[in-house]
Amino acid sequence: MPDVSRRTITLASLATLAATLAPKDRAWAEKKYGPGVSDTEIKVGQTIAYSGPASAYGQLGQAEAAFFKAINDRGGINGRKINFISVDDGYSPPKAVEQTRRLVEQDEVAVMFGMLGTPLNLATRTYLNSNKVPQLFVAAGSEQFANPEKFPWTMGFQPTLRSESTFFGKQILAVNANPKVGVLYQYDDFGKEMLSGLSDGLGAKASAVIAAESFTPTDPTVDSQIVKLKSAGVDTVMLFAYAKQAAQAIRKIYELNWQPDTYLHSGSASMSATLIPAGLERCVGIKTVRYMKDPSDPRWRDDPELKPFYEWLKEYMPAANPSDTFFLSGWTFAQMLVQVLRQCGDDLTRENIMRQAANLKDFRNPGLLPGSLINTSPTDYRVVKFMTLERFNGKSWENFGT
Repeated sequence: MPDVSRRTITLASLATLAATLAPKDRAWAEKKYGPGVSDTEIKVGQTIAYSGPASAYGQLGQAEAAFFKAINDRGGINGRKINFISVDDGYSPPKAVEQTRRLVEQDEVAVMFGMLGTPLNLATRTYLNSNKVPQLFVAAGSEQFANPEKFPWTMGFQPTLRSESTFFGKQILAVNANPKVGVLYQYDDFGKEMLSGLSDGLGAKASAVIAAESFTPTDPTVDSQIVKLKSAGVDTVMLFAYAKQAAQAIRKIYELNWQPDTYLHSGSASMSATLIPAGLERCVGIKTVRYMKDPSDPRWRDDPELKPFYEWLKEYMPAANPSDTFFLSGWTFAQMLVQVLRQCGDDLTRENIMRQAANLKDFRNPGLLPGSLINTSPTDYRVVKFMTLERFNGKSWENFGT
């Protein structure tokens, strides 16, 4: 005969426990799902350049897909698999808007992740914020992606473009009291923001910028722009360009037998994507700022934090070049989203996904430089704040400044 009294006491105890749970505890106890989430999956959307002038960066999307597959093979995130829907935008803002709307309205993704490029992210930002869809860890450095007051659903990843070029401006004046600065910049929000930050860094000597030459991503070459900078009498060159145009500029500077003090945008400071195509002997002395490790740099070859990266790459992307920076970047970016989703527990509403992204505490991402810890808050959307000044010595990048 069942012990009715004991069963009654047990049920009563459970009822009392449920009644006394704090609201916060009950939120964790209950499953809360927004669009794109179920007991078995989390839909993540992305548009990226698999074709067009920035197609080399499509390797980011490939690496992120491979990392999410590795996570799924190991049980997913809190038992849910990531359904990563990554589509081609051709590095075209109108196409990015079209694809983003399709991902949100038809595929009903929970979050948009890792879109490449300042102009594309700006083109989709208003739509995503109006619809309260998280736009997380975008692969672009505009300070406009760290503005929680006006755009609370958008968060970048890397140090802002303005902070980088402001840093460059101060460094120029530290070594040259009266520089003659020339700038090669991409004619879009990315290049213009870097140009503006440079003026901030130069401060009262902003007039030291005596020449500025622009280009578009579809221009076949930047040779003529480099010739014009040399003709202007420039002694310091800023390359605010992506990998293809940066490599072209470095080659042309060398061909002109010109030796200006050269600074390179951090997003293009990859040995495999920029320096090797340009020719390592032509890159000696180039300066940059760095916030991530470079797998093509010999100093990181035996780094214990990157051991899981090399093991993952061998298993999930065996044909990939382990020295290619894009694969480490994709691995690094994807870990950010995984951390946020893990923190969400069983509350996978879009609101909580954004809340957790804005509450990262001393998170250590192994792809970042030693000493870099990630802390965000509802009023501080700057994710990576740690960077160092480096110079290329012909074989690797070496730290030489603050």
